[in-house]
Amino acid sequence: MKKQIPNLLTLSRIIVIPALVASFYIEGPAANWVGFTLFALAGVTDFFDGYLARSMNVASRLGRFLDPIADKLLIAAALMMMVAFGRISGLSVLPAVIIMCREILVSGLREHLAELKVPLPVTVLAKWKTTAQILALGFLLVGDASPDLIPSILIGDVLLWIAGLVTVQTGYIYLRTGLKHLD
Repeated sequence: MKKQIPNLLTLSRIIVIPALVASFYIEGPAANWVGFTLFALAGVTDFFDGYLARSMNVASRLGRFLDPIADKLLIAAALMMMVAFGRISGLSVLPAVIIMCREILVSGLREHLAELKVPLPVTVLAKWKTTAQILALGFLLVGDASPDLIPSILIGDVLLWIAGLVTVQTGYIYLRTGLKHLD
């Protein structure tokens, strides 16, 4: 059972996605806070599944497979819903598209390199990218439901652009590394 805890935490991130999507169809500012809370809880599980797997020495193939998929599905669902509901709009859609494209590119690259038994480890910069994405999406999920003193939409937009720029850098680094192994 101890070995399954990190995997269950990873699966919980996938399971929460329909509830996150449903929160967009609820009226009023409470819906923003529900979406934010679900997203934040998913973010916490992302930290703890990896931490527990390493500290308890129970990392599994399933966990290594599911973890990046759960992350990408959660980020993609949040981005798509916020664009669809106008919480990300105008030029701010650009970093959202860049983030989605990079995630697909790196996933495909990792899959191909795995067949060649070539690892493509996560870089420190990519961890910062993920942090900026999560913070940006958290602020944007709260949106105009935030207290007047906190400009959540502005903070979220700025962080989304920062995440987009770092996403381009990390995508380039991974692509440059991967191209050495492509025929």
